[in-house]
Amino acid sequence: MSDSRPRRKPEDLRSHRFFAPDTQRGFSHRSRHKQLGFNDDEFMGKPVIAILNTWNEFISCHAHFRQRAEEIKRGVWQAGGSPVEVPVLGLSETFMKPTSMSYRNLLAMETEEVLRAHPIDAAVLMGGCDKTTPGLLMGALMVDIPVLFMPGGPMMRGSWRGEEVASGTDLWKYWAERGAGCLSCDAWNDLEDHIAPSPGHCMTMGTASTMTSITEVLGLALSGSSSIPAVHSAHSRMAARCGKRIVEMAWEDLKPSDLLSERSFHNAITTDMAIGGSTNAIVHLIALARRAGIDLPLERFDEIAARTPVLANLKPSGAYVMGDFYDAGGLPALLQRIQDLLHLDCPTAAGITLGEAIRDAEVFNEDVIRPLDNPLTSEGGTAILRGNLAPEGAVIKPAAADPRLLTHRGPAVVFESLADIRARIHDPALGITPNHVIVMQSGGPLGAPGMPESGMLPLPNYLLEQGVRDMVRLSDARMSGTSYGTCVLHIAPESHLGGPLALVQDGDMIELNVAERRLHLDVEEEELARRREQWTALPPRFSRGYGKLFEDEVTQAHEGCDFRFLENDGSSTPDPEIH
Repeated sequence: MSDSRPRRKPEDLRSHRFFAPDTQRGFSHRSRHKQLGFNDDEFMGKPVIAILNTWNEFISCHAHFRQRAEEIKRGVWQAGGSPVEVPVLGLSETFMKPTSMSYRNLLAMETEEVLRAHPIDAAVLMGGCDKTTPGLLMGALMVDIPVLFMPGGPMMRGSWRGEEVASGTDLWKYWAERGAGCLSCDAWNDLEDHIAPSPGHCMTMGTASTMTSITEVLGLALSGSSSIPAVHSAHSRMAARCGKRIVEMAWEDLKPSDLLSERSFHNAITTDMAIGGSTNAIVHLIALARRAGIDLPLERFDEIAARTPVLANLKPSGAYVMGDFYDAGGLPALLQRIQDLLHLDCPTAAGITLGEAIRDAEVFNEDVIRPLDNPLTSEGGTAILRGNLAPEGAVIKPAAADPRLLTHRGPAVVFESLADIRARIHDPALGITPNHVIVMQSGGPLGAPGMPESGMLPLPNYLLEQGVRDMVRLSDARMSGTSYGTCVLHIAPESHLGGPLALVQDGDMIELNVAERRLHLDVEEEELARRREQWTALPPRFSRGYGKLFEDEVTQAHEGCDFRFLENDGSSTPDPEIH
C-alpha cells in the first residue's frame, strides 16, 4: 500500500511553513529552535515528529515512558526525521478524582490543539492507561495528520504466596475474601507489595489492553504492538520501530482518515468481542467513531457479538494474563483465528492491509488463545440490554458474570449514590438476600459526576461470609475492565436526568434476561408516571471552570460521553495562520 502513495516533498510539510520562509517570523522560528540546541540540518527539510508523552509520576502504568520516548526519538533520527517530545495531560486511572473519565475529553482537547498549533508534520501518541488511549486518538482524529499510537504495554505477571495475581481483578477477589473474613489484615497488606510488580498497565484484559488492542486493529498502531509487556525488551524495539515508521508516514501523508472507515470499526468491535474486552470499550468506540464521522449505534455491538466467540482466555473472564497472551502469539494470532469475521482489506499504519499484517501469525498455546471449536464462550464478551428501565440501552459483560444470574427476577434494594451504598450496604437491618437486585443511582456522566468505575457494586459482608460472590447489580456507572460479576452498567438515560433508574424504589421487581437482551422494571406505567411527576432535578454542581464545561456539554453513555461541541460536524478547522 505505501509504495502506491505519492511521496511528499520537503516543501509540502506543515513544518516548512514555519521554518523555511525568509521572513522575520521564519527567522524567529529557526533561531528559537536553534536555542534548543538543534542545527539547521537537524530540522530543516525534515519531517518534524511530535512525541506526545502522557508520562507523569502519578501514572505508574507509564513509569517507563521517559525511556520509551528516547527510543522513539532514536527511530525518528535513524529514519531522517526531527523528533520533538511534547508532554500532554496524563490520566491516572488510580489517582484522578472523581474519575479519569472526567478528563478524557480534556486530553482530547489538548491533543487536538497541541497538534494543530505547532510545526508538527506527524506524531507518535504514547498511551496505555485506560483513558489516555481514547483521549489521544479522539484529539488526533480531528487534526488528521499522520499519527501512530505506541501502546504502553501490560505489567509483567505477578505472584503472591505461590499464586499468580493480576492487578485489578484479584484486588476485587481478595477484597471480597477479606470482607468474608477469609483473609487477614497482614495478608491483605502483604498483597499490596505483589499485585502490581512492574511498570505497565493492568495485565488483565481490562480497559487498557482492550483499547490498545482495538487501536491496533483499527490500523493506528503497529501489528502486534499492543500485546508486548511493558518491561520486555521487545517493547523497547517496538518503540524505536514506531519512530522509524512515523517518519515514513509523514512523507506518505498517511492520515487517520485514510485508515478509518465503517469496515475498520466493524473489525474493532469484532476484536473487542473476541478478546472479551472491557465494557468501557463501547463508550470509547462510539466517541471515536463520531469523531471519525461514523455512526455507531449500540445495536451494532450486539449484532457482531452474536456471531463472534470469545477466544482470549484472559482475566477477568478467563484464567490467564497478558504476558501469557503475548507468549501465545498475541493479538495477531487471535485475529488470524477470526479472520473470516474481519475485513482483511482494511489499511493499517504499517502501509499494509490487516490481512497482510496477520497472515503469518501463529497460536502457540491453545488454552490461552482458544480454537474456534473450543471458545471460552460462544458469543462475544458484552451484550446490550433494552427495556423500560434502559430505553437508551445498558451494557453487561456475560462472560464475566455468574451464568445462573443471567436470567433473574428479584426485588430491588436502592441506593441513591455511591456514598449511600458505602454507608449502608453492610447493614444487616436491610435484609438483603442473594435474590435481591442491588440498584445504585447517580453514577452517570452528570450524576456522579464523570461516570466513575463504581458499577461493580459491593456485596454485603454478611452475604460474603455465607459464600455469596455474585448478585445482580444495576447502575448508570461504568466498571473497571478488570472487574467481574453480574453488573448491568451504562443505563441510559441516567438517573440524574430523570431516567427510569431514578424512579426505582425498594421492593420493585426487576427482571434481567440477557438471552432476550431485556431489562425490565415490573411497575405499572401509571405508577411510573406518578413517580416521574414527583421527581425533582438536582441543581447544577458547577458555576465555573472545567466542571461547568463538562456539565453543560457531556453526552450520555450511548452517545460516547463526548462533548457536543467537539464531535465531528463535518466542518474542518484550518491550520493556524503564521503571523
